[in-house]
Amino acid sequence: MDSPIVTPLLHLLQLASPALPVGSYSYSEGLENLVDRGVINNQNSLGHWIKQELRYGAIRLEAAVMVRAYYSVTNNNLAALSGWNAWASAAKETTELRSQSWQMGNSLMRLLLDLQPQIEPIASVVGTPCNYAIAFGLAAAYWQIDLTNAVLGYLYSWASNIINAGVKLIPIGQTAGQQLLLELNSQVYVSTEEILLLEDNNLNSCSWGLALASMGHETQYTRLFRS
Repeated sequence: MDSPIVTPLLHLLQLASPALPVGSYSYSEGLENLVDRGVINNQNSLGHWIKQELRYGAIRLEAAVMVRAYYSVTNNNLAALSGWNAWASAAKETTELRSQSWQMGNSLMRLLLDLQPQIEPIASVVGTPCNYAIAFGLAAAYWQIDLTNAVLGYLYSWASNIINAGVKLIPIGQTAGQQLLLELNSQVYVSTEEILLLEDNNLNSCSWGLALASMGHETQYTRLFRS
């Protein structure tokens, strides 16, 4: 029998899992270019960059859009859901970042339709391309995941993916990567609290060179990660 407490937690673990087949592992979000240029070259510089992104960067906007998608679904405001999907597309600073969000969002939406065909009326309103934050928020709302936990899971999943990319690129050891992930726990929590309080007219970011790194990665000569 499903538990009203345990089941949403298990849904969140599934949604935030690196095994979720949406292709997140194939992207470095500009990190590969930063490593190639020597801007990031060890555990400390990687940790500093991730912390700054969590404090000020584009991932905050992504999570804030996810929150708005969540509320749009729970309030049955599908026009708002479609509007935030368009907003998220327009807010991407590079073709690479937009393509990543669309690819992952479309993949997650297809998976959700296979797992929960009942969401088809909502999915049809969003249409394609669907941004990843929108699909994640839709799933979190449909599965009745606590919103704070959904934001925590979204940020933790992002940080884990970036660290895994850093482990391969710099490279640093797996233990160092897990150390770094543990050290980020408090920042993930603080950022979650701040994101939940963001007003619509205060959605902004300062991504510490993310756009330049992403544009550089689009034309980088050798790449392990997808562009």
